[in-house]
Amino acid sequence: MSVYLVDKKGWRFDFTHKGTRQTEAWFKTKQEAKRAEAERKEELINPQPLPQIPTDIKFLELVNRRLDYVKAYHTEHHYEDYVSLARRWVKEWGEMMCRDITPDSIQEYMIRRSHVSNYTANKDLRYLRATFNHGLKREWITNNPTKNISFLPVEKQMKYIPSTQDVLKVIMVADSDTQDYLWTLKETMGRMSEVNRLAWTDVDFDDRYVILYTRKKHGGHLTPRKVPMTERSYSVLSRRYQQRAKDKPWVFWQRYWSRKKKEWIEGPYENRSKIMKTLCRKADVKYFRFHPLRHLGASTLDRANVNIGSIQRILGHENRTTTEIYLHSIGEAEREAMKIFENFEKSHTESHTDEKRANQING
Repeated sequence: MSVYLVDKKGWRFDFTHKGTRQTEAWFKTKQEAKRAEAERKEELINPQPLPQIPTDIKFLELVNRRLDYVKAYHTEHHYEDYVSLARRWVKEWGEMMCRDITPDSIQEYMIRRSHVSNYTANKDLRYLRATFNHGLKREWITNNPTKNISFLPVEKQMKYIPSTQDVLKVIMVADSDTQDYLWTLKETMGRMSEVNRLAWTDVDFDDRYVILYTRKKHGGHLTPRKVPMTERSYSVLSRRYQQRAKDKPWVFWQRYWSRKKKEWIEGPYENRSKIMKTLCRKADVKYFRFHPLRHLGASTLDRANVNIGSIQRILGHENRTTTEIYLHSIGEAEREAMKIFENFEKSHTESHTDEKRANQING
C-alpha cells in the first residue's frame, strides 16, 4: 500500500521510483495524500526542464566586474593600469553584448594600438584576454573573442641595469629621507610597493630581518617573506626607529595635501618613481627607476655564486624562470664555454696554417 494512515499523525504516501524511495507526510486526509502522490509521480515521469540561465552580459558590465575583482585581489598599481586600458575598451565596445564582439574588431583595435607600439598593443590583448576569461570562468559569457589572436612581434632588448657606482651617485645627491628609502630598496631588493607598506611591526632588530608583503602571488593574496638585513639596512632602520614618530606605524610615511579630498593626508609612501628623474639628472647618470635595483641585487648575488633558489626566495618569486630574467651577469659556465670555443678555433686555425706552409715548402 503506497498511501496509508499513521495513528495520531496523519496520512502519508510512500513508493519507490527507479530504486529511490519517495515519501511525504503528514496529510490530513487520504485524498490529499493520494493527490500529492500523483503529483510527485507526474514530476518524476515528466520532469520540467530547468530554467535557462542567461550566459551573456554587456561588455561594460563585464569590465566593471573584472575591475572590482582586480581592486580586491591585486596591487593598486595593477588596478590603475587596468582602469586606464578599460576606458579605451569601453569607448570601443561598452554598450555591446559580449557575444557580439568579434575577433576581427579586436584585431583591428590592436593594429591601431600598435601605432603606439607593439608592446602597447600586446598589453591590451593580455588584459583583454584576462577579462574575457574572467567572465568565462564564472559562466557570465560563453566565448572569448581574443582566444586565437596572436601577440604582435616585439624587439626584446637587454634591460638597462645601473652600475653600483651610478646607484651610489644617485643616493648621495638625495635628501636624507630619500637616501634612507633608496638604501632600504637596494639592500632588501624589495619592490617599491613592498617597502612603501613596510611597518615597524615588520622589522625584527633582534634577529635582523624585515618582512615584506607582496600581492604578486597566485590569487592575489598578500603574502609575507623574510629578508635578512645587511649591515647597511640595519644601520638605516635602527636610526629611523630611534627618530620615528611613535604615532606612525610606517617606516616611510608622508603628509600631503589631497586636492581630491581637500584635506591633509598622512599615510605610507605611494608611487615616488618621478623623483628618480630629478636625482639621475643631478647625479649626471643614465635614468633608471626603482625596479632595476632588484635586478642589480640579483645579478650581484649571481656573480657571487649564490644559488638561484636563495635569490628566488629573497626576491619573492613564485617561479624560477622569473628569477632567471633578473640575472644579467654572465656566469662562469658561459665564460668557460667561450674559452673552449676560442681554444678550438685557435688550434684549428694554427693547424690549417701549418699545413698550408708545409704544402708551400714542398711545392
